[in-house]
Amino acid sequence: MGGDHGPRVTLAACRRFLDNHPDARLVLVGVESAVSGFRHERARHVVATEVVGMDDPVEVALRRKKDSSMRVAVQQVKDGAAHAAVSAGNTGALMAIARYVLKTLDGIDRPAIATQLPNMKGGATTVLDLGANVDCDAETLLQFAVLGSALVSSMSGDDSPTVGLLNVGEEVIKGSEVIKRASVLLRQAAESRDLNFHGNVEGNDIFKGTTDIVVCDGFVGNVALKATEGVASMIVDFLKQEYSRGLMSKVAALVSYPVLKALKKRLDHRRYNGAALLGLRGLVFKSHGSADELAFGHALDRAYDAARNNLLDRVRARIAHAAPLLARPEVTAPTDNAALQAS
Repeated sequence: MGGDHGPRVTLAACRRFLDNHPDARLVLVGVESAVSGFRHERARHVVATEVVGMDDPVEVALRRKKDSSMRVAVQQVKDGAAHAAVSAGNTGALMAIARYVLKTLDGIDRPAIATQLPNMKGGATTVLDLGANVDCDAETLLQFAVLGSALVSSMSGDDSPTVGLLNVGEEVIKGSEVIKRASVLLRQAAESRDLNFHGNVEGNDIFKGTTDIVVCDGFVGNVALKATEGVASMIVDFLKQEYSRGLMSKVAALVSYPVLKALKKRLDHRRYNGAALLGLRGLVFKSHGSADELAFGHALDRAYDAARNNLLDRVRARIAHAAPLLARPEVTAPTDNAALQAS
């Protein structure tokens, strides 16, 4: 029901998904008028009476709309009726509902949003967090690294993907105190073979493909995501402008068109649609709100691959192995003598 286009796009993508995956089944959750017309032997309907609007506050989505399609879909995962939930709806509402219904895994304080961004090696770099957590401490960034490693290893088959910590420079002396502390924790994780930590990376390393995973706080990650999405549109606008200027510009545009078209395809954010909400006791994927049929189909594909490759079990195994590092030090109350000395 969510996104800018709603069932007109999502249902079309669902039909194509079922055609492409003959062993997959779908549970379509929405208001009856929207889902009742969809017929397929491997699809069933679950009716919800409410819909979370794209501009609904999180409190409204979580506390008041308890029979929303978004909440009912996530509940299907909790009840074991579905392996994963996919939504193009309100991101904040989806994160809040998923966290409330599914809860976080032991050892994880906050879920993270992770997705892939295209790189120059012809593949993609997994970046997290992309906006769920604007302020992060060092321990949270370590948790993100563990979650990202589990995601990439489950999807690629590489048991030791490389992790980079996004910073203003590669040197260990650079960055905020949080980043410096996170770097220490990540190096400790590398020494215990819980992670394959490459070191600090800069923003351009995301697109160079220097590491398989780049860890950052949600503010920085969201800015990087939105900047990437704008590049493909800029290329298209540039071609249109050049083609309309004159004969020589048209000739130059035609000559360069195949190269720029290939670049546009590689940078097309629709091909990388479908961000995983990692750290939950169930699989939830967020599609971009403006997703068209192609983009929403890619989100479905990512959720399908995650379930098929046992992502949740891999995440649990990574967390269990890294448990000593993920455990936060307990803060004990000071003794009377300690309190007196402090005063």
